[in-house]
Amino acid sequence: MSTAPAIEVGTRKSSVEVTLERFRGLFNSLDAGNLSKLSSVYSDTVQFQDPLSSVSGLDELNRYFAGAYANVVSCTFEFGDPVITGENAAITWVMHLRHKRIRRGREIRVHGMSRLVIQDGKVTHHRDYFDAGQLLYEHLPVIGRFIRWIRIHAA
Repeated sequence: MSTAPAIEVGTRKSSVEVTLERFRGLFNSLDAGNLSKLSSVYSDTVQFQDPLSSVSGLDELNRYFAGAYANVVSCTFEFGDPVITGENAAITWVMHLRHKRIRRGREIRVHGMSRLVIQDGKVTHHRDYFDAGQLLYEHLPVIGRFIRWIRIHAA
């Protein structure tokens, strides 16, 4: 008598997990030419905040990212494992950014975290936490050296 191999049944992913997959994919493909993809992840009434700005609604988010991505050469993210509690998710990341106006287009890395609220398969609240100095100020002529020196000696 032969026995059939065991059949493994996967667990169904929650809508939060599915939305997080779309979120990660979006931010690893987003550029100035495809901002229309934001609507695949964000609700029309999204609230977005980062250390540089705060916007309300999908239209404002589109305008914000249009400005943010205007001079981006490339931008990709390494995402950590998310922490999910109900509709709330937090995910760490390292952004690899090449921007025409920062370090003459050479890559910089910025460490950060996103806190998301996901309802009905869409992000309704998104808050990014990162060091704006690591993104911008450390790369300015003259003052950048001073800020890097402070970071090294304050640690």
